[in-house]
Amino acid sequence: MGNREDLLDGARRCLLSKGYTRTTARDIATESGVSLAAIGYHFGSKDELLRAALRQAIEEWGGEIAAILAAETDPGLTGAERFEATWERILASFARTRPLWAIQFEVIAQIERTPELRAAFPDANREARLGLAELFGTGPAVLGERRAELAGACYQALLAGLAAQALVDPDGVPAASDLVDAVRAVAAPLQ
Repeated sequence: MGNREDLLDGARRCLLSKGYTRTTARDIATESGVSLAAIGYHFGSKDELLRAALRQAIEEWGGEIAAILAAETDPGLTGAERFEATWERILASFARTRPLWAIQFEVIAQIERTPELRAAFPDANREARLGLAELFGTGPAVLGERRAELAGACYQALLAGLAAQALVDPDGVPAASDLVDAVRAVAAPLQ
């Protein structure tokens, strides 16, 4: 690996262990085994490097979620049973991805004071919504662009809300079967 890749790997390890705001350029250089000057040379600043490392980590996590959602389920399952099976796998992933979720919430808290972060999120957020809709089988080809984005926003809200609950109270997160019951209860008045 070259210095650029070493820096990205070191920054990612620092993000996961120290968080976004507590990671220093010196931490990254030490963790990477690369000089402080290399950060400026390859990324311009520590913040740009941290954003690149965070994007990379989120993309890898997105790949994990895609694999979870693409995992073969019994074709004889009802829609509710498929929903429950998928959310069981997603909920189980929270324990493995806890540090990444903590970083994401930390970054969201910084977004108002960091124009670079604020500028980067709308496109990534829309892409995430459409990606989730596609992974759940409600993408643009099925629902059309606007409705797919709305479906993705719903999945995204559920995902982020459950992740927040898992960070605050890991034992209090609803089970996947509870989510099915909750969706039915919320949808009932709309029938």
